[in-house]
Amino acid sequence: MTAETVDIAAAGRRILEGVRTAVVGMDEPLTLALASILAGGHVLFEDVPGLGKTLAARSLAAALGLDFRRLQCTPDMLPGDVTGSSVYVPATGSFEFRPGPIFTGLLLADEINRTTPKTQSAMLEAMAERQVTVDGVRHALADPFHVIATSNPIEYEGTYALPEAQLDRFMVRLSVGYPTTDDESRIVSERIRRRSADAPVEPVVDSAQLRGIQDAVERIHVDADVIAYCVDLARATRTAATVSVGASPRGSQALVLLGRALAALDGRDYVRPDDVKRIAVPVLAHRLTLTPQAWAQGTDPASVVEAALAQTPVPPTASVAR
Repeated sequence: MTAETVDIAAAGRRILEGVRTAVVGMDEPLTLALASILAGGHVLFEDVPGLGKTLAARSLAAALGLDFRRLQCTPDMLPGDVTGSSVYVPATGSFEFRPGPIFTGLLLADEINRTTPKTQSAMLEAMAERQVTVDGVRHALADPFHVIATSNPIEYEGTYALPEAQLDRFMVRLSVGYPTTDDESRIVSERIRRRSADAPVEPVVDSAQLRGIQDAVERIHVDADVIAYCVDLARATRTAATVSVGASPRGSQALVLLGRALAALDGRDYVRPDDVKRIAVPVLAHRLTLTPQAWAQGTDPASVVEAALAQTPVPPTASVAR
């Protein structure tokens, strides 16, 4: 444990404590969402409406000191509504670029599966390269820049499934789930106590400090045995009989990157196999394409990843500790 990892762990606790003043429950999804951002990734929340996903995204942005914009995706939305467009200015006789909502620190793409593939693809360059190209001109995005998207897995009318290439750009896919009885009672009680729908969260760090934390996470040690374990897990999904397309090397990289962020939040300067096992399903399941037979039988991609976890030998913890 180093002073640097202690600082990251302390900052992470303060960030999560700040978010929990507005968001009740969701401890594990919030921790993984924060870890994904610290690892430089994007987050997909896939769950039914009304569970607080938008509030969680807004609260994380506030605690991290990031500019926040919400984009409500609809079927009639155009790519320019996301990236911005060039507008003719009569006074100067020239075109001027007007930035779209993607020019922010944290973009919430709400119900991303309600907009067309053409508009979804407008986000792909931004998520992959932190830039957009409009009329042949490249425009850099904020640094840090992150996307938190939501998707409704139940309703299919008027929706467009995310293409595999874009799903692969999300570091994790998370499910919030319904709150417990106690948590739901607390949600209602807190709303009554506030006398307002707003639940303000104070900044814990600013964007420059977040960038520094992300740089520090890049220095977390990953033992060769843990790297091999991540690779073996990703490869195991490719040989499963129920899978036609398994996790790509981006999946094994995501296991390592997110594992480092979790280690840092725990105050460690090395990744343990338990970190990888904890994140295997949210990192790998959405990257799998099932065979038609498996899809027709209702096979859950998460069960494929769990089977891969069961059959892949785990390196001894003592060999990866420093």
